[in-house]
Amino acid sequence: MAKQPMLKFVQIDRVMPEKRAAGDRKEDFDEIYAEYAAEKAAEQASRCSQCGVPYCQSHCPLHNNIPDWLNLTATGRLEEAYQTSQATNTFPEICGRICPQDRLCEGNCVIEQSGHGTVTIGSIEKYITDTAWDKGWVKPVSPGAERPESVGIIGGGPGGLAAADLLRRAGIQVTVYDRHDRAGGLLMYGIPGFKLEKDVVQRRNDLLADGGVTFELNCDVDAARFADIRAKHDAVIIATGVYKSRDLSMPGSGLSGIEKAIDFLTASNRKSFGDEVEDFDNGRLNAEGKKVVVIGGGDTAMDCVRTSIRQGATSVKCLYRRDRANMPGSQRETQNAEEEGVVFEWLSTPKGFTGDGTVAGVMVQKMRLGQPDASGRQAPEVIEGADYVEDADLVIKALGFEPEDLPTLFGQPDLPVTRWGTVKAAFQTGETEMDGVYAIGDIVRGASLVVWAIRDGRDCADAIIDRLNTKAAVAAE
Repeated sequence: MAKQPMLKFVQIDRVMPEKRAAGDRKEDFDEIYAEYAAEKAAEQASRCSQCGVPYCQSHCPLHNNIPDWLNLTATGRLEEAYQTSQATNTFPEICGRICPQDRLCEGNCVIEQSGHGTVTIGSIEKYITDTAWDKGWVKPVSPGAERPESVGIIGGGPGGLAAADLLRRAGIQVTVYDRHDRAGGLLMYGIPGFKLEKDVVQRRNDLLADGGVTFELNCDVDAARFADIRAKHDAVIIATGVYKSRDLSMPGSGLSGIEKAIDFLTASNRKSFGDEVEDFDNGRLNAEGKKVVVIGGGDTAMDCVRTSIRQGATSVKCLYRRDRANMPGSQRETQNAEEEGVVFEWLSTPKGFTGDGTVAGVMVQKMRLGQPDASGRQAPEVIEGADYVEDADLVIKALGFEPEDLPTLFGQPDLPVTRWGTVKAAFQTGETEMDGVYAIGDIVRGASLVVWAIRDGRDCADAIIDRLNTKAAVAAE
């Protein structure tokens, strides 16, 4: 009888790829996890229990065929594993690096529930696709036939790029319009290199360009430009993301030295490209030699605290108004930050800032969690008399993002938006009430995960292809 290649979770323990020592990794912006060796990847993949109902797959927004490519990896069929992974995910090596697997696929792994430790799905996904790049298995799009229809995509983030990929595979002409000088959106300018090295993003951009996608960069879309794009293409996808930072309104909030997370992270990433960044060079967006306080508890806050450490801050503290268990950011990222020297002040929230022109401290209120509401969530309550001042030379606000006023920005008062300012669009297709105009990703959902943007982009591309096919069929009758 053939040897069973899977279900090895009883004999083999969960092992993550080797992680660089905190003292070494905080000196640079390189990724912190090493790559699996082929034998280790196959070994860890073999731990999969090949569930009849794969919860890892059902809890993945892309519904990746995870058990299948784990089996293929365990049996040494890596090219097939890559093809299976790529079939449902436009950017598997990116998701393998930055998806919060502990909240999605790995967090719902059946063997984790039985105490054996989850399969290391994300690390294996990264290994499969990095190997595919090394072996030359990743090829530019080569559609069987070119089509005359074209689609304009406003925004070169993961959602827009995922849509571009599928549309080009169907032979449709695609132009991506992006405000930055490099495509990728937050993949390029928001997420630090220690989580996602930028050559990983750029090689995907280059692959799309090699496959026929046209990029118009440094393109700010205003009313005239939107009208031009709409007139030029058979369909338009709005994939701008949400970049308007939530703010604080409290005593001292106008002091210099209080900065937005997106500005801080963008400056840091631009410096990593070798760009001239005046606000970094003059010290405004540079944490070197400063006492840094980051306000917030999501993944953006984790990016800010860990970037500050690498820039040479003398101390880095993170204020979050709930406790560790209720923190929205990845627990894995929190652990990495603590290892690197970040101090978390749980159940703490700012009530104002001190300083004469420049911030010198954060006035902190201590909190406790009250009784659970109907949803079971506990609201923070102020502990009277427990205030104190946290010294700070640089305060970074990582409070989340909101949409820009697109109807005004694009000169399209008929573009339907919700009361939160997000674009109203059908979740399955991205279709809006404006003929031929679609919207996807964070500009529809609000600030969300990269993997959801990829899902939206792929679904929208499928919907547009169906629409164009129908129109072509009607015209041929």
